[in-house]
Amino acid sequence: MAHHDAEDELFLVVRGRLIMRLRDREIEVNEGEFVVVPRGVEHQPYAAEEVEVLLFEPADTLNTGNVRNERTVDRPLSI
Repeated sequence: MAHHDAEDELFLVVRGRLIMRLRDREIEVNEGEFVVVPRGVEHQPYAAEEVEVLLFEPADTLNTGNVRNERTVDRPLSI
């Protein structure tokens, strides 16, 4: 699990179902719902099936938080 030291993150589920895994529990986030993960909280978003999520965070936030691995994107695409 990863965390972000300085940024809160908001995950809004546009379509499907997201499970936000935390150290002590899992939060189910359904279509039209959102969850805010406070800075410093270890979390791992998970979806058993395809899910569309709108993520609100500062533009310079590293997608893998405090962990660097093959999923890290240093320069995300902008729309």
